[in-house]
Amino acid sequence: MQFNANRQGFALNFRATEMEAREGIRAVATQLRQRGLSEDRAGDVEIALAEAINNVVEHAYADIEPGQVRIRCQMRDDKLLIRISDQGRPLPDGQLPKGEPANVETDPADLPEGGFGWFLIRQLVSEIRYERRQNSNLLSLRFDLPKVS
Repeated sequence: MQFNANRQGFALNFRATEMEAREGIRAVATQLRQRGLSEDRAGDVEIALAEAINNVVEHAYADIEPGQVRIRCQMRDDKLLIRISDQGRPLPDGQLPKGEPANVETDPADLPEGGFGWFLIRQLVSEIRYERRQNSNLLSLRFDLPKVS
């Protein structure tokens, strides 16, 4: 894992494997806490980041050699901006999934295996954007932060 930091933010790169993704997500959460993000908000960011990065590992690099994932974070007074980029496969139709909640009012044996991640991400972020640019996936997440008086 490669880590770079300055006063405005930080960035890290890692290979798109389960182990390195876990370490990368943990490193981002630790860095955010060290920079003063509240425990609750850091937990929200960690959950959203875990869902997004796991999608990269499981889907963008499925059945191909795991490439690099880059996470760039910038903290401002009232928001946290996170950009995740990779060179894996694009999202289907080049669009973010709608992230609608799965129907859980069914027999437990009939519950879907997936489909909760994008819903959860959308609940935790203030804004989400996706674009495919020059063979790269770019996912931008914005988290509004409470104003400090």
